[in-house]
Amino acid sequence: MSLLHSLRWPLALLAVVWAVQAVNLVTGYALNFRFGLLPRSVSGLDGILFMPLLHGSLAHAAANSAPLLVLGGVLAATARRVALRATAVIVGLGGLGVWLLGNAAIHIGASGLIFGWLGFLLARGVVERRPLPLVVAVGVALAYGGMLWGVLPGRAGISWEAHLFGALAGVAAAGLTRGSD
Repeated sequence: MSLLHSLRWPLALLAVVWAVQAVNLVTGYALNFRFGLLPRSVSGLDGILFMPLLHGSLAHAAANSAPLLVLGGVLAATARRVALRATAVIVGLGGLGVWLLGNAAIHIGASGLIFGWLGFLLARGVVERRPLPLVVAVGVALAYGGMLWGVLPGRAGISWEAHLFGALAGVAAAGLTRGSD
């Protein structure tokens, strides 16, 4: 499979993120309040699905763009049969974790999905015990392993809960999709 083919759906996702960002910018970020994830609130449940598409600023969307493209491309290239299923598990379980246990703030951004893909790619190498997933896990660990510190509470205004539950959902997705690719 060609690199361009592998990047097709991560590029499409990135285009949607930026289209939503444009609408959000024009509306004064009203979409964040309407569709962001608000923990333990029935009205915040739709945020489980929409949180990865919403960002708080141009800088926020830009900061998530490269990891979305790179990790999404690696996922699409090396786990193509399970990539969308793993992504659904990450968004669903990760978002549910934030909804159940996150702090009482609106959670937005694709970083939960990014951490989920990171967790999936790392755990898949261990779970599958095959050469390609192991090589990918080592490469991802070397390139993005430092991100794992983001699962700990740190800077104000950053949803470490989305990072943590995204990463845990990624590990779960690796177990749930074991042997499917």
